[in-house]
Amino acid sequence: MAINRKVQTLDEFTIQQLRNFPNATGELSGLLRDIGLAAKRVNVEVNKAGLVDILGDAGTINVQGEAVKKLDVYANDQFAGVLQHGISCAGIASEELDEILVFDDEISNNSKYVCLFDPLDGSSNIDVNVAIGTIFSVLPRVTPKGTPVTAADFLQKGIKQIAAGYVIYGSSTILVYATRRGVNGFTLDPSIGEFTLSHPDIQCPPTGKIYSVNHGNYFQYQQAVQQYISACQQKNEATGGPYTQRYIGSMVSDIHRNLIKGGIFMYPSITNRPEGKLRLLYECNPFAFIVEIAGGKATDGNRRILEIQPKAIHEHTPFFVGSKNMMEELEGYLK
Repeated sequence: MAINRKVQTLDEFTIQQLRNFPNATGELSGLLRDIGLAAKRVNVEVNKAGLVDILGDAGTINVQGEAVKKLDVYANDQFAGVLQHGISCAGIASEELDEILVFDDEISNNSKYVCLFDPLDGSSNIDVNVAIGTIFSVLPRVTPKGTPVTAADFLQKGIKQIAAGYVIYGSSTILVYATRRGVNGFTLDPSIGEFTLSHPDIQCPPTGKIYSVNHGNYFQYQQAVQQYISACQQKNEATGGPYTQRYIGSMVSDIHRNLIKGGIFMYPSITNRPEGKLRLLYECNPFAFIVEIAGGKATDGNRRILEIQPKAIHEHTPFFVGSKNMMEELEGYLK
């Protein structure tokens, strides 16, 4: 039987990457494969959500004060379960958990990494069949191996991330992850049940035509942000404007589109929420890492996102991320 050598699965890709590092232990590769497995399980439930009792609210409120969807709970359980039964993760933090979850057993205590998750970003879209996703961040532990991890392992600057990525459950299911070697995307091939390399070496275009922001909050944004949004809507010879406004309400989908096509995503602070709404550790840090590796930029309006020292697991921040030239144009207004 002829084998198509041009098709490279996620497992094959991560193993090939190992060959470039003779002293690598393979733990990160194993961790990424575990994440891929959990994503495939979640994908199955997403695809049949309308056929089973998995739509709607679970009847609880998470630590963010948001109604928890049934699929939120399922996704959180899948990622937690797969990582706990693996050998590469010592503990997790999740949007759906009030505190960190420590995998306190001999194998996990000797693992090198911890993971942070938003198990199902955009879950308010579940009931209306709009694309949703998973966001993840991988950090090296700072506590001694052989001991249970603590909050200190999770409260690290984003620049310390070893890897970060996201999964989109949409018209096709795509897993994108970044290490310092680059950003690569894998599309789930349902015929073989494997993620296969479809977007090698993703580079964010330095400029684009798309800006993504919630216009419903326009009058609650600071004046500099309002001025930039107005500039996006006007003809501009220097930037090629006006830009096209696209806002799905699923951060994974919005940033994925801008990463591929070029664009800027903004979630500024508003007057009654000056700290912002998005979570630093498991939403903004992963995307900042991915987009920067791909050639873009990410800030909170004043500071580089990856340089912010977190103080709490569920800390919030304003967030601006996207194509390098568009981000620099925005910074001109913010300064």
